[in-house]
Amino acid sequence: MGNTRKAMGPDGICGRVLKACADQLAPVFADIFNLSLTLGIVPSSFKRSTIVPVPKKPRPSDLNDYRPVALTSVVMKCFEKLVRDFITSSLPASMDPLQFAYRHNRSTDDAIAHLLHTTLTHLDEGRGNYVKMLFVDYSSAFNTIIPSLLTTKLGDLGLHTSLCDWISNFPTDRPQSVRVGNCASSTLTLRTGAPQGCVLSPLLYSLYTYDCTATSSSTIIVKFADDTVVVGLISDNDERAYLEEIKQLENWCQENNLLLNVSKTKELIVDCSKKQERHYQPVRIGGTTVARVDSFRYLGVHIPQDLSWSRHTNTLAKKARQRLYHLRRLRDFRLPSKVLRNFYTCTIESILTGNITVWFGNSTKQDRQALQRLVRSAERITHTELPDLQTIYYKRCQTKARRIVKDPTHPNNRLFSLLRF
Repeated sequence: MGNTRKAMGPDGICGRVLKACADQLAPVFADIFNLSLTLGIVPSSFKRSTIVPVPKKPRPSDLNDYRPVALTSVVMKCFEKLVRDFITSSLPASMDPLQFAYRHNRSTDDAIAHLLHTTLTHLDEGRGNYVKMLFVDYSSAFNTIIPSLLTTKLGDLGLHTSLCDWISNFPTDRPQSVRVGNCASSTLTLRTGAPQGCVLSPLLYSLYTYDCTATSSSTIIVKFADDTVVVGLISDNDERAYLEEIKQLENWCQENNLLLNVSKTKELIVDCSKKQERHYQPVRIGGTTVARVDSFRYLGVHIPQDLSWSRHTNTLAKKARQRLYHLRRLRDFRLPSKVLRNFYTCTIESILTGNITVWFGNSTKQDRQALQRLVRSAERITHTELPDLQTIYYKRCQTKARRIVKDPTHPNNRLFSLLRF
């Protein structure tokens, strides 16, 4: 059943009811699910959703600062999980290895690590080499999926016709309304897109964009759902392949009804050569020049143009200090040490160790010590011994390495070679 405390959908059925009455309801829902798959039709009551605008910023100023999250039926969420698991088990292992989202043994760590490894490898291969990264932003990516195009692509991936028909029906004729506080709008029926908040939506978007891949040996396209990076490995100041790749991406977006948000798309240049001045060619999309930045926050990690990690660790330290205040307040209420430690693990350690396998190994000694001081402060507050960051880093690196070695389809598998005993 999963998390029973999630918000109920428009049907008013909460997860606790389904869990309490699972023995009685399971046969009924099994018949409904099987009939739905056989007919290739999703019941209209399962499609109904309520859109709740969630602020992206602490102080939103316009509509673009809100994320439209759909509250759908909990029953439909259970149904979607079954379909999702079946789809993922049916997909070919060779499908777009650089799409790291919603796949077994893939995470944001893997996407960032692959991006950085490719960059550093190219910089080490020859003097004068540099790397250009285009961090692409789409406008309402999930909401622009065309069901007919999606069905065609699913068929090309080898999914059964009846399942393709069911998925084609899933995003069409979806009645939805918007709720803000106690006010609700009238119902509007949508015929395109996959609502944000549905279990299947992220997977369907990944399948919809599976054919968006690099066409040149000197470029790669790294994707984590809709977070896309076009990487140009530039040698001898020749940026033609990189610029052509961006043009191909622009054409692909037009053919697949995806709109590039040029104002939020940024370019980052990593160039370690200090002896010569370069003239970097500007990137233009739709006649608009893409802005260049000296740092970009990708999948929660700040990547600067010099590939140092001080800015990222300073950001983590600032967030952790804010949460240490709440930990002290809980201590003042004389809560048990076990509760304080659980709070630290969930709210502070999770921040300090987010994507730690990517940045901790190359961070400076000073930055590591600054983060470790926060751990020691938490130890004094909780009166318990807490794991240091170095130990967590080693353990997670070992765990990740073992998993990658056992997965021959992982794009970083070729970086490991087993030693002979």
